[in-house]
Amino acid sequence: MNNNWQTVIGIEIHAQVNSKSKLFSSSSTEFGSAPNTQVSLVDAAMPGMLPVINKFCIEQAIKSGLGLNATINNKSIFDRKNYFYQDLPQGYQISQFKDPIVGEGTVEIDIDGKKKIIGIERLHLEQDAGKSLHDQDPNMTFVDLNRSGIALMEIVSKPDMASPEEAIAYVRKVRTILRYLDTCDGNMEQGSLRADVNISVRKEGDELGTRCEIKNLNSFKHIGLAINFEVDRQIKLIENGDKVNQETRLYDVSTDKTRSMRSKEDAHDYRYFPDPDLLPLNLNQNWIDEIKKTLPELPDTKKIRFINDYKISEYDADVLTQDKSISEYFEDVATNRSTKLSVSWVASELFAVLNKLNLTIDKSPINSKQLGSLIDEIENGTISNRAAKEVFEEMVTSEKSVKDIINDKGLVQISDTTEIEKFINQVLIDNPDNVQKYKDGKTKLLGFFIGEVMKVTKGKANPGLLNQLVKKKLDN
Repeated sequence: MNNNWQTVIGIEIHAQVNSKSKLFSSSSTEFGSAPNTQVSLVDAAMPGMLPVINKFCIEQAIKSGLGLNATINNKSIFDRKNYFYQDLPQGYQISQFKDPIVGEGTVEIDIDGKKKIIGIERLHLEQDAGKSLHDQDPNMTFVDLNRSGIALMEIVSKPDMASPEEAIAYVRKVRTILRYLDTCDGNMEQGSLRADVNISVRKEGDELGTRCEIKNLNSFKHIGLAINFEVDRQIKLIENGDKVNQETRLYDVSTDKTRSMRSKEDAHDYRYFPDPDLLPLNLNQNWIDEIKKTLPELPDTKKIRFINDYKISEYDADVLTQDKSISEYFEDVATNRSTKLSVSWVASELFAVLNKLNLTIDKSPINSKQLGSLIDEIENGTISNRAAKEVFEEMVTSEKSVKDIINDKGLVQISDTTEIEKFINQVLIDNPDNVQKYKDGKTKLLGFFIGEVMKVTKGKANPGLLNQLVKKKLDN
């Protein structure tokens, strides 16, 4: 990034509402079905078909707005947004313009320990378009209307972000909140959540520059790469005496560049007007208040509770609350167990396995009960931390219980004082010179004696007990 320039970023997140049916019809929203198998007469815009609002989708939008600390508008209006796409059979999209269901809100992000508030401009509901399929035939494009009419929440931020890192943190945080609320599954690979990123550059103190919109970014990595390229492109244009044209662009993964898609339309180009088939949406405040009571503990609140209740660092709390399933898994493991061990085994050992296998915690080969059992065996002294890692490795691929793995591998720790003392005495007898050196002041040799006992016991001696006993013997 050029230090003489400021980057200004605003983001429109399109989040598919978690709902079994579409916004204005009863058609299924299930992903992956055969083309055009989930299309009602309403979705296909057959003559005379009228939209009927899905109350559950309204409730999901209200939940999302509350989770984003936003104002819920008691009155909102659905509008027709007129434009032509071959996969938009109505010739317009039912959306919201001047009167959205959710007004202004805020989201807090954290970048390297520094907190920043990102403003939310609005959240409005709209129906999705269909999908054009270009890879089915060398000469023709096919249209799949399965997505047509699926409910989307468009979450529009204020232009409060100034770097790719902030943009990624913002999208990640909004995704986390929606997943906690269960209002969107956040699956970016399937297109359930995607981002349009508006980018402009300016010299410090200047007015906002001309913005370009990068459409349909569906991964955090691509958001970062697209912003980096586009910022450099705009700066080079201006420094070379050219101007930035307001337009919509696409990010090309294969070239790591953005390319022009079309000139950017303004709102009046879409000829918005209230949809005559849908009455204004009047929301009862009591209903909104009842929905608010059903909200789960959200990530920021849970993070503070984890720090206070479990006495863990802000970094660990952030890692463990980034996903609702992760936080629930951790709490299952940590309840009535050592917090330090629970954090270590979940955030380090388990996460390493999940990353290696490319699995989410919901698909973890080791469930929270099994991991808790392993930690129990460490805490009660049955096995050492070193042996526990060997057990853990087998747990990933085996259906055996923790106890069975320990017994089969002969990993039970020696914690009998008398037995350990026998091994210590033998090591001291075998190493008289080092014993004398220790007594003469070379106390660092303590580690040598502990290591020798560990060799003799094949690593089975209880480390804590062994340390105490060796020091006691040498100091007498």
